[in-house]
Amino acid sequence: MKTAYLCLLVAGLMPIFCAAIAKWGFKDFDNHNPRNWLSHQTGFRARANAAQANCFESFPFFATSVISALLVQTDAITLNYVCMFYIGLRALYIFFYISDKATLRTLMWAGAYACIVFNFAQTISATS
Repeated sequence: MKTAYLCLLVAGLMPIFCAAIAKWGFKDFDNHNPRNWLSHQTGFRARANAAQANCFESFPFFATSVISALLVQTDAITLNYVCMFYIGLRALYIFFYISDKATLRTLMWAGAYACIVFNFAQTISATS
């Protein structure tokens, strides 16, 4: 169970990592109006910002799937592995997004989404 909780923490921190990539080292960064500044970025900075937004979008569904699985006491080992797999896929998703590898990025997104669906399937199965 500890691993699943740790994965929740890591998933919650992933958007901050993406934001750091988007903003780090740029001399003209405007911290008074960062969203406007980011909306004018291109290249890897724009992609890192988009990855940040997607991390925020993905987190609630992942967190809900994990908490649901924990509440009904699904198999802890399976849950831990699925959570770790999700984190690995999301890390690759970020890497491929920033690297502009669209097809690989989409495959990682789909795999991570499948992990969420699997967690919910396990939860539903445990409540039947």
